[in-house]
Amino acid sequence: MNIKPLADRVLIEPAAAETKTVGGIIIPDTAKEKPLRGTIVAVGTGTKDEEMVLKAGDQVLYGKYAGTELEIEGNKYLIMRQSDVVAIVG
Repeated sequence: MNIKPLADRVLIEPAAAETKTVGGIIIPDTAKEKPLRGTIVAVGTGTKDEEMVLKAGDQVLYGKYAGTELEIEGNKYLIMRQSDVVAIVG
C-alpha cells in the first residue's frame, strides 16, 4: 500500500472492535461498537496555517463519526483531518 494523505489529513488503522463483554456474551457484528482508537499509518505535510503534530505510529483517539472509511487490500482504514483527532494515547 502506498497512500500519502494530503495537507492536514491522516490515515488511521482502527483498533479491533470488542467481540465479548465481561460476562462472556458474544456480540454479533451488527451490534459491535465502532472503535474510537487507532494507529496512525501515514500523515500529510500540514498546511501553512496548521503544522502537522501527529506522526506515523501514534496511538490516537478520534470522534465516533470522524473520517471517511476506506478498504485497501482487505484492510480497513480511516482518513480524516488532524483536527478530528482528539488525543494521542501515551
